[in-house]
Amino acid sequence: MNPRLAAAKALAAVLSGKASLNSSLPTQMDKVEVRDRGLTQDLAFGTARWQPRLSALAAKLLQKPFKAADADVEALLLVGLYQLLYSRIPAHAAIGETVGCADKLKKPWAKALLNAVLRRAQRESEALLAELEHDPVVRTSHPRWLQKALKAAWPEQWEAICAANNAHPPMILRVNRRHNSRDQYLELLAKADIEAVGCTFSQDGILLTEPCDVRSLPGFAEGWISVQDEAAQLAADLLELAPGQRVLDACCAPGGKTCHLLEVQPALAGVVAVDLEAKRLVRVRENLERLGLSAELIAADARETAQWWDGKPFQRILLDAPCSATGVIRRHPDIKLTRQADDIPALATLQGELLDALWPTLQVGGILLYATCSTLPMENTEVIEAFLARTSGARELDIAGQLGQQPPGLKPPHGRQLLAQEGGHDGFYYAKLIKIAG
Repeated sequence: MNPRLAAAKALAAVLSGKASLNSSLPTQMDKVEVRDRGLTQDLAFGTARWQPRLSALAAKLLQKPFKAADADVEALLLVGLYQLLYSRIPAHAAIGETVGCADKLKKPWAKALLNAVLRRAQRESEALLAELEHDPVVRTSHPRWLQKALKAAWPEQWEAICAANNAHPPMILRVNRRHNSRDQYLELLAKADIEAVGCTFSQDGILLTEPCDVRSLPGFAEGWISVQDEAAQLAADLLELAPGQRVLDACCAPGGKTCHLLEVQPALAGVVAVDLEAKRLVRVRENLERLGLSAELIAADARETAQWWDGKPFQRILLDAPCSATGVIRRHPDIKLTRQADDIPALATLQGELLDALWPTLQVGGILLYATCSTLPMENTEVIEAFLARTSGARELDIAGQLGQQPPGLKPPHGRQLLAQEGGHDGFYYAKLIKIAG
């Protein structure tokens, strides 16, 4: 299959609200020649990344919007515009190959339309975009609801957040302390002529100068390293793990933090890892097996403790709560298409329900670490504020001191907010709570 057609089909499912790229793209990738899969992924992710901007340009170029039944043609047009504006593909190839895909969609009428619009874009896109730049949606390539939310929450940082969201994410490794120190692994990378530096805030983190195939890294198959963003790596140390503790990892998939807990403290009494769907635990199990680690995996709604909890209290709980994922847009750019403003209050309600349900499973004196990969206060500091107000036995612990002399992120009313950094960590939020009474 032509990589442009594959990317367009994956994107059409996203535009129609039927899927995310994580679910729609693999099916299409299987139909593409191996040599073209990198291009397919770039076209799909790149088009999603710049979709608000590309769609605004398309609206200027089209006489009327597409019908819902023609989301595939719309997606194909956006893929064509992405190639013209953001790729090194020669314009004649980008236009010709994209227009030719219309036949495969069994919509030959679209060929003339695509050809005319893309050729006009080739001539006029610079001038048209200049006319549209006054609109922050176009300038930042973020949907209006999200652009407004970020501006309201972070008036001084919102444009930098948008720029980081639009940048390509760095590749960051987590060194498995059971095998090597970070300095030892940096030496192994240097011997393999792979440029890398230690991360600023995570003692286990390594930032690669250039992304690479993880299978080419020293000791990957043996479990010496994993791929995990620096912000996510902070959870294990913030929990203050000690031998003999029983730990709950709630909403654990895909298991990166689960594994890190076991790497940091091998003498834990055990880790119980809960996630809603059994199919999501497959990835957790694979990660544990590669790293030679073990945990008790349970497929259940973490809120329904009567269905899965054995009544034995946990000394530590990591609640990596379901969220809008607005802090990791650069890794999942289709969030711009799949998330809506109405999702955020519903997620905040779910986050509060999870806190309420899990708190009774925590031993008095125990610590619960609340985490999201969101940059929106409604899911973060406001959730914690409401929980503390209704939970007399909960107190917040300051975490800035644990994150170094110059801790990352900002101090909202509660917790710590990390904002996505170009060339650095993702957007993330942490709040640390201690149980002082039952």
